[in-house]
Amino acid sequence: MIRSVICAWAFGLAALFATAAGAQNATPALRASVTVTSDIVRIGDLVENAGPVADVPIFRAPDLGTRGAVATELVVAAIRPHQLIGIDTRGLSEVIVTRASRAIAPSEISARIAHELEGQYGFGAARDIMINFDHAVRTLQVEPNVTGDLQVLALTYDPRTARFDVTFDLPGSAALRRQSTRFTGTAIETIDTVTLTRPVERGEVLKASDLSIERQPKADGTAVTDIKAAVGMVARRQLRAGQPLRDADLMKPMIVQRSDTVTLVYEAPGVTLTLRGLAQDSGALGDTIGVLNVESKRVVHGFVSGPDRVTVTAITTRFAENAPQPNSSDQQSENPQQEHRVSSTE
Repeated sequence: MIRSVICAWAFGLAALFATAAGAQNATPALRASVTVTSDIVRIGDLVENAGPVADVPIFRAPDLGTRGAVATELVVAAIRPHQLIGIDTRGLSEVIVTRASRAIAPSEISARIAHELEGQYGFGAARDIMINFDHAVRTLQVEPNVTGDLQVLALTYDPRTARFDVTFDLPGSAALRRQSTRFTGTAIETIDTVTLTRPVERGEVLKASDLSIERQPKADGTAVTDIKAAVGMVARRQLRAGQPLRDADLMKPMIVQRSDTVTLVYEAPGVTLTLRGLAQDSGALGDTIGVLNVESKRVVHGFVSGPDRVTVTAITTRFAENAPQPNSSDQQSENPQQEHRVSSTE
């Protein structure tokens, strides 16, 4: 039993020494590509099993967030003075070296400016602020281990011109200080606006398929913001595709046209009276228009309550004078163009 334990221990120890020796004797080999985090490239970055010379620097790393290619013969020549021989180049003609970084995209810069303006200078939420830069903004590259948000060193904003001027810093980043962090441009508040998806002619009724929602600069507050409010409305003028809609661009559809024959409805407590009239104006649902009683040649005013229908609810002497008399049934039968109906609602 004791002999078995000693044999097992000896076998394990031998295997351990064999593994260590194998690691020491492993052939150095080039890597096809490598990512480094510092500003220098070491032998161990480029060569597997580099041994004691792994930490020896031999090249300058590419700029943050960029990559470069190093020819294989240059790599071998740079390593040769450090007594690392017999490198397996694996048939590679070059080694790709990438410098790791944290990228701060233009969208992040815009969001940071909007956040800083939020609640100031009459602005609302940051998500509603549109940032436009005077010049194209490049992605900022900083050290990968630097965390935290961009810090505003200085910010000015002119509400009259909508122009801003901002300078940023990022604590702990030496790389950022070597880059331009001052930005200028305009900041404008935006809202969701109903926009046309196709050209629309004057008088055309809008459908839901004609409309979409897009973010547009907030103007005078007359922009249409609800698609449901625009569906069924009529274009007052010719409108182009992509045009944001304003209240003045739309009107209700005219369901009563001037000179149309309409049903004039008089409503009073307990009584409803209807007769024929001639519309003196065009009107949409709810509009007040004049209607001519063709028999008495008098005009009353009521609101458009439906297609070719006008309702009068106020009790007026004029309307009472125009109402038919009880003994006029014979005259009604002689004039089929005029219809009078009185019904009790009690």
